[in-house]
Amino acid sequence: MARGYRNAKRHLSHAHEEEKESFWVSYTDLMSGLLVIFALVLMVAMFNMQSTFEESKAAIAEKEEALKKQNQMIEDIVGVKTRIIKELVKAFKDSNLNMEVDQQTGAIRFSGGVFFDTNSSEVSATGQQYLEQFIPVYMGILLSDQFRGEVSQIIVEGHTDTAGGYLYNLKLSQDRALSVVQKISAPEFPNFPHRDQLSTVITANGRSFSVPIKNKDGQIDAEKSRRVEFKFRLKDDEVLDKIQDMVKENAK
Repeated sequence: MARGYRNAKRHLSHAHEEEKESFWVSYTDLMSGLLVIFALVLMVAMFNMQSTFEESKAAIAEKEEALKKQNQMIEDIVGVKTRIIKELVKAFKDSNLNMEVDQQTGAIRFSGGVFFDTNSSEVSATGQQYLEQFIPVYMGILLSDQFRGEVSQIIVEGHTDTAGGYLYNLKLSQDRALSVVQKISAPEFPNFPHRDQLSTVITANGRSFSVPIKNKDGQIDAEKSRRVEFKFRLKDDEVLDKIQDMVKENAK
């Protein structure tokens, strides 16, 4: 009987060991499975991170390339404008004409009294003489082979002082600008270089007293505010305006 008890005990012990071994095998399989799943999740996460990183690198590279092109475009536009301004300053440096050259924009400013009498939009005899001296040189530069492909507009602008109402001065300034364009476009006006191209680029604008000129004390200088200005606009100026708008938008 004692032998039977020992056999039964050994049998129970053996069964317990098998059960214990089976438990650890199942637990190990479970952990192995979890490790495999974890490894797969980690691989997917790393792949996604790599993809995002590559996409970020590509996006950054694309932005850098766009910025480089924008900077080059700005340099080209500024370079052309700078060359035109240098030519204008050089050409009129020793001129006896009553005029100023804005070395920032290239605008050329004539005192209003040069071309017109008070409240008049008819070009005076003195104004006629000034135009006959000025126009051949000015158009010879802007419409030259060097710059004609870059210039989109030549603008004649009329400006007044603040005496009188805005609308009255708006009409007066428009009439004065138009009178200058009509004068230099008239058949009897002396010939000048590239005259046949003038009608494709020239325009006349009136600004009333919306852009006055002020003295050092910040007061409006009525004499200087009454003026006629000759300006030019480059074909790429529109592109430059868009770039500046983009820069402002990105800065917000």
